[in-house]
Amino acid sequence: MAEPRPLILVVKDQKDLASLISTQLETSGMVCQVAYTTDGAFRFLKRSHVNLMLLDINLPDRSGTDLLDDLVSEDLKVPTIFLTAYDSESQIVQGLTRGGDDYITKPFSFPELVARIRAVLRRTETAADHHITKNAQISQDAFQFCEASVNPLRLELIFPNETVIKIGRKELGIMAFLVSNEGKVITRKALIHGVWGVHADVKSRLLDQYIVKIRDHYNKNGLTLGAFRTIHGVGYIYDPTGPDEDE
Repeated sequence: MAEPRPLILVVKDQKDLASLISTQLETSGMVCQVAYTTDGAFRFLKRSHVNLMLLDINLPDRSGTDLLDDLVSEDLKVPTIFLTAYDSESQIVQGLTRGGDDYITKPFSFPELVARIRAVLRRTETAADHHITKNAQISQDAFQFCEASVNPLRLELIFPNETVIKIGRKELGIMAFLVSNEGKVITRKALIHGVWGVHADVKSRLLDQYIVKIRDHYNKNGLTLGAFRTIHGVGYIYDPTGPDEDE
């Protein structure tokens, strides 16, 4: 089976250059989408997942660094290479400090551009290796959830009776998200986005199936999920200090 081709978003207002870059990258095995403004790029990134963005500094509506600030506010993490004519040291430092993964100044060669893109894609993939779900990593410490201990490294749920249950990635992600938002009412949508990511097309029914699996593990080992309660018509709350009955 052929490897999936990475989707690259090219954000430049020079249409001829943007078209040329897209053609060269597609010849190198990538898929390209072009945006000519930060607003157009932002709208596309909110509804679509891209593997990497080539971003100019100076754009008609705002600067490229302003776009990165908007993405941070929306919790959208997009590997970014600045591709621009601005080559002063201060501008390069600012671009990298504001969230850029690399900075290429014009003139540039297309073989170098392709090599830089592939290097950033490799680093991004390696950095994600420890992530089990969007919010959970195998490297994080064990934590308590409703009187049982959760071990992310071993994907295990350890009960007070010393029974050890293997759990799936999504069950781990759900419990980790609830613990990190202890005492807060969480909508179903927020829980799905927290575990699967904001671009995931996940139905509430699938979330329910994972929650049922977690409840079954606890019931079989003599524990209840009293601290994890349903807020009907809204979502859930994880509150170990609250009442023991589901609302």
